[in-house]
Amino acid sequence: MSERTISNYKLFSRREFSGCLGSLLSTAAIAGTAFGSTRTQDAGGAGSATEVLHTAESIHQEIVFQASPARVYAALTDGAQFTKVTALLTDMAAGPAQISREVGGPFALFGGRILGRHVELVPNVRIVQAWRVAGWDEGIYSIAKFVLKEERAGTRIVFDHTGFPIGDGEHLASGWKAHYWEPLEKYFSS
Repeated sequence: MSERTISNYKLFSRREFSGCLGSLLSTAAIAGTAFGSTRTQDAGGAGSATEVLHTAESIHQEIVFQASPARVYAALTDGAQFTKVTALLTDMAAGPAQISREVGGPFALFGGRILGRHVELVPNVRIVQAWRVAGWDEGIYSIAKFVLKEERAGTRIVFDHTGFPIGDGEHLASGWKAHYWEPLEKYFSS
């Protein structure tokens, strides 16, 4: 596999990432049938495996900013603007953000602590990312989805984060607040 780097962070090409994501999803489905599956029988007595897991955590947050959807979208998808946002953090030196503006393109945030790729970009409407903390096991990606809704003179972000390792929910939820929403609020008010 060929690898590209963003400031020494190894990233796969879009094609390789898509293949890995497809493999990851099919592996998760196969692994799921091995853990906690139930067997049911149809009228002919043939068995089939069916599984519904109720162990996943998720984060849902809604935040309103006094900025247009275009301005919010740009702050989240433009590396220079996101760097200005994170410069407002008081608890850490974030370093420059590197953000591709293309679907499938990579991003590296907070000095490489957060890595991923854009799954979907609908300007001023929606951002969906395969998102990971650099310290997670290789191949583990969560899905972060930002839906931007115009509201009065501002924008409501309807944010959902799923697929992260069990037990990380509270830490991630507080991290979104402290490292995204609070500095964005300061950025838009300046």
